[in-house]
Amino acid sequence: MNAPAKIAELMPQTVAFTLDGRAIEAFEGETIFKAAERHGVEIPHLCYTDGLRPDGNCRACVVEVEGERTLAPSCCRSVSAGMKVQATSERALKSQKMVVEMLLSDMPDEGYKWIGDDATRPHGELSEWAARLGIAVRPELKALRREQPAADVSHPAMAVNLDACIQCNRCVRACREEQVNDVIGYAMRGEHSKIVFDLDDPMGDSTCVACGECVQACPTGALMPKSHIGSQQVDRKVDSVCPFCGVGCLLTYNVKDETIVSVDGRDGPANHGRLCVKGRFGFDYAHHPQRLTKPLIRKPGVPKHFDEAPRPGDWSEAFREASWEEALAFTAGKLKGLRDTHGKKALAGFGSAKGSNEEAYLFQKLVRTGFGSNNVDHCTRLCHASSVAALLEGVGSGAVSNQVNDVEHADLIFIIGSNPTANHPVAATWMKNAAKRGAKIVLADPRRTDISKHAWRTLQFKADTDVAMLNALIHAVIDEGLVDQEFIRTRASNFEALRENVKGYSPEAMAPICGVPAETLREVARAFASAKGAMVLWGMGVSQHVHGTDNARCLIALVSVTGQIGKSGSGLHPLRGQNNVQGASDAGLIPMMFPNYQRVDNAAAHAWFEDFWGQPLDAAPGYTVVEIMHKALAPDDDPHKVRGMYIMGENPAMSDPDLNHARHALASLEHLVVQDIFMTETAWLADVVLPASAWPEKTGTVSNTDRMVQLGQRALNPPGDAMPDLWIIQQIAQRMGLDWNYEGEESGVAAVYEEMRQAMHAAISGISWERLQRESSVTYPCLDADDPGQPIVFIDSFPTADGRVKLVPADIIPAAERPDADYPFVLITGRQLEHWHTGSMTRRASVLDALEPMATASMNQDDLQALGLVPGDVITVRSRRGEVAIHVRRDDGTPSGAVFVPFAYYEAAANLMTNAALDPFGKIPEFKYCAVQIRRGGEPMAAAGYGTGATGDNARLSWTAST
Repeated sequence: MNAPAKIAELMPQTVAFTLDGRAIEAFEGETIFKAAERHGVEIPHLCYTDGLRPDGNCRACVVEVEGERTLAPSCCRSVSAGMKVQATSERALKSQKMVVEMLLSDMPDEGYKWIGDDATRPHGELSEWAARLGIAVRPELKALRREQPAADVSHPAMAVNLDACIQCNRCVRACREEQVNDVIGYAMRGEHSKIVFDLDDPMGDSTCVACGECVQACPTGALMPKSHIGSQQVDRKVDSVCPFCGVGCLLTYNVKDETIVSVDGRDGPANHGRLCVKGRFGFDYAHHPQRLTKPLIRKPGVPKHFDEAPRPGDWSEAFREASWEEALAFTAGKLKGLRDTHGKKALAGFGSAKGSNEEAYLFQKLVRTGFGSNNVDHCTRLCHASSVAALLEGVGSGAVSNQVNDVEHADLIFIIGSNPTANHPVAATWMKNAAKRGAKIVLADPRRTDISKHAWRTLQFKADTDVAMLNALIHAVIDEGLVDQEFIRTRASNFEALRENVKGYSPEAMAPICGVPAETLREVARAFASAKGAMVLWGMGVSQHVHGTDNARCLIALVSVTGQIGKSGSGLHPLRGQNNVQGASDAGLIPMMFPNYQRVDNAAAHAWFEDFWGQPLDAAPGYTVVEIMHKALAPDDDPHKVRGMYIMGENPAMSDPDLNHARHALASLEHLVVQDIFMTETAWLADVVLPASAWPEKTGTVSNTDRMVQLGQRALNPPGDAMPDLWIIQQIAQRMGLDWNYEGEESGVAAVYEEMRQAMHAAISGISWERLQRESSVTYPCLDADDPGQPIVFIDSFPTADGRVKLVPADIIPAAERPDADYPFVLITGRQLEHWHTGSMTRRASVLDALEPMATASMNQDDLQALGLVPGDVITVRSRRGEVAIHVRRDDGTPSGAVFVPFAYYEAAANLMTNAALDPFGKIPEFKYCAVQIRRGGEPMAAAGYGTGATGDNARLSWTAST
């Protein structure tokens, strides 16, 4: 078939019909409503909105179809060839107006929500359509109003005003079909019918996860953010990107009186309007009274007590305010002095995955050209370094092969070491949507998490036995003749070594080790291999082990032997934890790689960057996060002892393993500069603290887990004397002798981006600054201005030396520390839905803090009973490195012999206990496994003083979370 014929075959078929006497065309299967909308004809509608399944229950969109006795709802009636439709006939208009008038008559006199700035439209879209149709409610209809239900304001974030509910069911569809949270339902009959939460519970007592999708869907204000009670007018709307996890949801900030009052989801390629509780309600941290507003210098003689709790509200005990000139001169002067006295290895920098690509690029450039070494790293070392090491080795690229929402085309979705409903909630909605359409979800995790409710099979394997279980799956595929022989023959290398290695890993031999029945392992292997498309998504439960690289090697081997890569609905996807951990890594914020993963010890890459930056560069890889901490405590005669550090937007005093050791290292530095928006636990140990800009206060790009470069626009100005991070980096660079001049607020960002684009030409050469301003989001690889980007890669070959995927055998390596008689439990750490990273932002967001105000440890009921505990008791969890006292909650998804502790709470910092043992390849610490003991009682530490102090009705804490 020739090219034009192929194109014609792929084009959607059209059907001709008549609308209001005008001959137009619709796509085959398209509704009357959508066809009319495409041709500029607007039909009244209330229960319909883009993104939700058309329901046809409000009847505001009815049209007249020639030859039919009844009017048809245009939102769910498909066009047929030759159909003659009247949307504005007398009969259709009369019915449309009657529906709107009857609904409007039942509205309360006082409205809740309106569109734009027109206060004459108090009931949102209903008032909008009433005005457009010229409807005024007749007094006799108002007399027929129902008895109005009381408002429900039990939820910290949202108000329920059912007196404004028109029962359009948008909220039901948003909750049950889009987000698949199954909280909102429709109950009762006749005049008693209403929207309910769970079993008609108050919203604040229900299982609502506060994604706010119902609020965004509601057309009248019956469900609304509490921040919009009263006037809903805003001064401006600013488009940006969510500053939390790596999903990269596009959003819009609603700004009033220079304050963000609410957030709406935008129709971005990663989220299509969806948000989670953090993205929608976690915005007011930017306005918290503890924002840093002036540069601070440590007072002379004030020691750094690394074992004391920070007091962010009492910073003046340890610091004094300074001018920017004094602070910058002191910062750069001390860093230069250490470099020139002790050598270039004496300095190190931690950049941020919470900032922009431009900031990450400029920060690593400063360390390499100004400090003179490659001692630069960021949080990727603590999350997916092992995944990236295995991916670079096996497939030649550290990025994902397929985007998250490609699960729509998968028959089987294999989720391992990830709790997506808590850590990547919007990504989880695509998985749940796929399951509702018939895809099989397989959850493999030591913990049975919320996504297991949607799983076909749950492989609850014993912690630390990932390689045993995954090798068993590979063995089953080979043993049962399910290998994709064509893929192995043409696109893979080292298969024979892999096959020989897994001979001893039969499901029958591994079942006692991993705790999953052999037949279940074989059943899953068969389903994975026979699926039209099978996709693997994993989180830090895979990567944060001493065998994390081996875990990822096994996942690469599994998709390769089954041919499940390089096509739609398949592939490898390590879910990124922070909003820009992908982009920061791409930009070179890692010690062994220049931008775009070009090794610093590669002679050609080294020469190119020396020429590009016009500075001599170190040819040896730098130290990683954990190694830098060790070097900070090295003896004075060590020529590579780290004596000074510049930390931008990272909080290693909370995020590093074995925190007592890490905090001791930070406190021992001769000069520590911290650039942040709050007095974090790390800033409390600094010599200089530089007040920076929060995400809503900057313009810049970030790259999400899907390889989408996305543009965020500045919505606010930084408070007080706080300054943009990009400006601060440049000021330090200039004072260290670098001739940098990226002028202008937005033009300077654009200039840095365009320089970075040259350094990363193999990935983003087709994504110009102007294109981002126009399109907001572009997927890479994107090689020219006409390239739409490549959402699926490795279709024909891999970017390896021979174009093939390299299969690397892996054997069982036990955890560095295993339970014993003294420490019989396993500690598993991770995130919660409401909190993120080290809590410095989310615990200062009023709604998030109100929803989850207290640190808790999760254990199953059997272990609680064995220890004589009940939910709510205080326990002390202790490892060989540290201990915390913490309240316990019941979670039957946590396996026997394990305790789960989130790491966002200073007063119960999980990383006081975690092990700093490293994966030898990825140099990532073993956060996910160490031995602990548990005893009743203890004295919980008071919060560090930076929370919002939610109490009473605004504090919601469930002691039981059974799955």
